[in-house]
Amino acid sequence: MEIEEIRKIYKNLEQLVLILMLIALPIFGMIYLYYNSGNLDWGLPELPGFLNGILSGAGTALLLVQYLLFHRKLKESFKKEELLDKVKVYAKATKERFYILFISSLVATLGLLFYGNPYFIILFAGTLVFFSLAKPTPDRLGRLMKLKKEDRDLIHQASRPE
Repeated sequence: MEIEEIRKIYKNLEQLVLILMLIALPIFGMIYLYYNSGNLDWGLPELPGFLNGILSGAGTALLLVQYLLFHRKLKESFKKEELLDKVKVYAKATKERFYILFISSLVATLGLLFYGNPYFIILFAGTLVFFSLAKPTPDRLGRLMKLKKEDRDLIHQASRPE
């Protein structure tokens, strides 16, 4: 049945997003507290200064790339006729997006750990904004995929717990 498959896809997406956030937040939180305490010394090696720029540039590029890549891949769903096919395209694009966001959060964490540069706090905050704004919801699925009312209703129905 189509609605059951959509429900399964939606549930898996929600779980992936939560798991990635639950991994990223505590790791960054611990490093942030370490950064702010000022009196802890983990004996970390001194890395070359140019890596600071590479990490900050890579983190910023990842935020931009995830946005552009997601919207480019989402256009593939407009070519599909069946709702299930559209949802599968959306799910694949969303998974890729959140993996990139997770990598961006790790870049920000490593940058803060090794360089103490406040820019990495801003980068992580930007990553969190995308984590929360891009989280799959029935309304977001309907709007982004430009679904008809009856398809939107099916998505809403599939997103409800059984």
